[in-house]
Amino acid sequence: MTWRGGMRRARVLTLVSLGMAWSTSLVGPGVGVLLEPRPTWVVLGLVGAVLFSVAHAGVLYAAVTPAARVRWDAAFVVASLLSVPLLAPVAAGRWDTWAWVAASLVGTAPVLVRRWWVLAPAVVAVAVVLSAEPVRALVIAGGVGVGLALMHVLPVWLWDLVVQAQQGREARARLAVIEERLRFARDVHDLLGHRLTVIALKAELASRLAVVDGERAGAEADEVRVLAAAALADMREAVHGYRTVELGEQASAIEQVLTSSGVRCTVSVPSSLPAVARELSWALREAGTNVLRHSRARWCTIEVVAGADEVRLTVANDGASGVAPGGGSGGGSGLRGLAERLAGVGGTLRTGEEDGVFTLVATVRP
Repeated sequence: MTWRGGMRRARVLTLVSLGMAWSTSLVGPGVGVLLEPRPTWVVLGLVGAVLFSVAHAGVLYAAVTPAARVRWDAAFVVASLLSVPLLAPVAAGRWDTWAWVAASLVGTAPVLVRRWWVLAPAVVAVAVVLSAEPVRALVIAGGVGVGLALMHVLPVWLWDLVVQAQQGREARARLAVIEERLRFARDVHDLLGHRLTVIALKAELASRLAVVDGERAGAEADEVRVLAAAALADMREAVHGYRTVELGEQASAIEQVLTSSGVRCTVSVPSSLPAVARELSWALREAGTNVLRHSRARWCTIEVVAGADEVRLTVANDGASGVAPGGGSGGGSGLRGLAERLAGVGGTLRTGEEDGVFTLVATVRP
């Protein structure tokens, strides 16, 4: 089970649990509407029950889903306040209609406790109604409501832990990128700082000597040119080393990322590979990105075979339903760019889908 799949399942289970409180807000007032003999109050009670149940469902869904939470919170506040005049008189003496609304509000408290401004109007409404019918309403609102709240504490707490874990994963990923950028910045500074300082000093010296000693000024200018060329060569080498990653190291990194995301990963990479195999690191990186972003894979295999005339990388996973099937004209821009890059070094790229398995095969020639 992938991490994204686990998040979806945790959200669904939490919503199912919270659905108990929502059903109370729908069924309880609904019984009161059925028992109400006055047509006018039947209509008003039905309006109040529908408004509250819709707003209640929205605020519960927004609590565990990236949605328009503020608007649902505002709608819930309005519906809670309107439910008092619309539902409290319904089936008076026959059924404690609004007490069931109060029970659902108490049961929803674990979700709304951090947003006190949403819960406050509901608490006021509960206090007003319970003051009129203190015993029967208190039994329903307190007994049923507290029971629902206790049922919801654990799922809501677990959902909060899942969200915090997801945020922690994202924070660690961002931190890793920042640390790598800082490392590269330090390397560039250490590499070029001294050379550029010397170049600046010699250029200034050549400028001063130009009017008094042209021959020496020319010699200094030549040294500036040599230093600048050497600095440029060092910079290119540093950038090349930064961009180029050994295929084995890349496979190990991809394996760790996929495993931490819940994808069962099997890697087979020879310990000794020709230098040209580094070009396959780009293909492996793109394949790993596709698995993480565009599929729901449960397993992934990475295999590298080094022959006499070619090095072949094969990446397969069972998440083909979410991956573009073509690496050339029919695939995504990342795969098209990868195919062009491999073609530039005499390599090839093939992708395909069969029986729900997406396979990427990239080759380069020594």
